[in-house]
Amino acid sequence: MPHGRKPEATPLSMSVDRSDPDAPVISVGGDLAFTTAAPLRAEVDRALTQRPPVLVLDFSDLLFIDSTGLSVIVHAWREGQQNGTLIRLRSTPRFLDTILDMTGVTGLLARPLTGERPEVGAYGRPAASA
Repeated sequence: MPHGRKPEATPLSMSVDRSDPDAPVISVGGDLAFTTAAPLRAEVDRALTQRPPVLVLDFSDLLFIDSTGLSVIVHAWREGQQNGTLIRLRSTPRFLDTILDMTGVTGLLARPLTGERPEVGAYGRPAASA
């Protein structure tokens, strides 16, 4: 974090692209933190009520994430598992990739949906083949 910059100094920005009803995209920018995460969680819940095959979370403009923001990603995965919706993360910044790897969330997202072929990962990347 740059010197003098406070977490949550940049408000959360969010937009939703429903042009493909089978794979809506929620784009997230700014700071995803305790004080800003609720709107994203609500939008994820709203999108999952439609039971799309895939829900894409685009983090290309994300500047900061804390544990509450990370919990929204895990919440999306858990609800997606229950609804049969694959959660894909797109354009994750390096710092988010590092956090996802360190916390084990990358592995969680790579788990197949119930009944899905095991060689297809849920993180938007093919699972390693034996």
